Amino acid sequence: MKLVVALAACAALSGCASITRGSTEQLTVTTTPSEATVRTSMNHQCTSPCTLTVGRKDEFIVTATKPGFKEASVPVKTKVAGNGGAAFAGNVLVGGLIGMGVDASTGAALDHYPNPVVLALEPIAAIPAPKPERRGKQAAKPVS
Repeated sequence: MKLVVALAACAALSGCASITRGSTEQLTVTTTPSEATVRTSMNHQCTSPCTLTVGRKDEFIVTATKPGFKEASVPVKTKVAGNGGAAFAGNVLVGGLIGMGVDASTGAALDHYPNPVVLALEPIAAIPAPKPERRGKQAAKPVS
């Protein structure tokens, strides 16, 4: 009986989504071409393709660079997830206002979009070589 009471107390003091989904999420980044350097405005870094662990409530910009290619960036936003919203709503039955507050502060009911992040890097256009100058005798201009 003591175990049941202890579990009920723990459930009442914590957020449902925080328990079932956690406060972090895996964000996958792929680039074309691969092996680009990927950085976020939250100071994450990896070489594509890669997976980053990010806070569920964090919004940021993902930027990919590779020599010979133009830099590409995409903003990553958050939205309430279908199952995250259900877990958040479950607080009405189990976690109450405290659970809702925990879920809201941790962002546990949120998902990132886009996820996966897919970036296509464009090649830098080659600068055409200058035309060689003509050297030698120039034709004499007619005198008028």
